[in-house]
Amino acid sequence: MNVSKLKLLSAGVGGGAVVAMGLLAVGGGEVSRADPLPPGPVTTTPVTIGETVTETTAVESPEPTVYEPPVTFTTPSGFAVPH
Repeated sequence: MNVSKLKLLSAGVGGGAVVAMGLLAVGGGEVSRADPLPPGPVTTTPVTIGETVTETTAVESPEPTVYEPPVTFTTPSGFAVPH
């Protein structure tokens, strides 16, 4: 193949690529420029001041017992006697 024919073929392929990229850019740009849909209706709740009222009765609980472990020891000399 002749060098001048190769250059002409390369120029044609390059030009076609540029045209194709331009068409894709224009076509893709219109999709992103579309107007978004308007938002739907907004439901609201009445405004409160954050106060919560809960009425309950206290449950009677048994008196807790104090646990005393069955440990016996002797205090070493030089230490204070524990209370």
